[in-house]
Amino acid sequence: MAAALDTVERIRKDGGRAFAVHAELGLPGDAARLWAAFDDAGREYVPDGKLDILVHNAAVGSSARLADLPEEEFDQVIAVNVKAPFFITKLALPRLRDGGRIITISSLAATVGSPELLTYGVSKAALNTFTLDLALDLGPRGITVNAVSPGIVMTRNSQYLRDSEELAAQQVARVALGRLGEPDDVASIVAFLSSDEGRWVTGQVIDASGGTAL
Repeated sequence: MAAALDTVERIRKDGGRAFAVHAELGLPGDAARLWAAFDDAGREYVPDGKLDILVHNAAVGSSARLADLPEEEFDQVIAVNVKAPFFITKLALPRLRDGGRIITISSLAATVGSPELLTYGVSKAALNTFTLDLALDLGPRGITVNAVSPGIVMTRNSQYLRDSEELAAQQVARVALGRLGEPDDVASIVAFLSSDEGRWVTGQVIDASGGTAL
């Protein structure tokens, strides 16, 4: 929640208007609680309850190979990474304006073999299919639906690469552009898809890996 509040503060400092809502994903009824919180907190900022852009960025990971995969860990990854976006989107449909945008954050793990990322990759592959099907479903409303598929991005979850120059160098060697990704590399693509300039792009899974594993 601290990161969300920090984002709200940064938006307000830049002259924008923002508010944060909180709902734990991966639990029964998570989507309904999220939108109830949105409806309650957003009355001051979104009087008509409508939105233009929906971005699915929340996810959990798993590093267990199949032989060592606990069933409850699989269930948690699928609940957060697949079920939550499905039903958050379902409940968003009456709130989303015609001509709006839906963007999911996928992963290169959905299309590149990584046994240690099996469950995570399966969950992101489901989102890729979700993107294609939903783009066709919502096209008549002028709503575009796309996914952005990063490789390794240097976020707060990438400390293991900061701690090991050797491992970081191994990963960089797989990237055509010769470096690992930064959050802004992905955010810029999301911003394009959210903008009017991205109005004619839909049903796409856009590689945002800098040319990883080409």
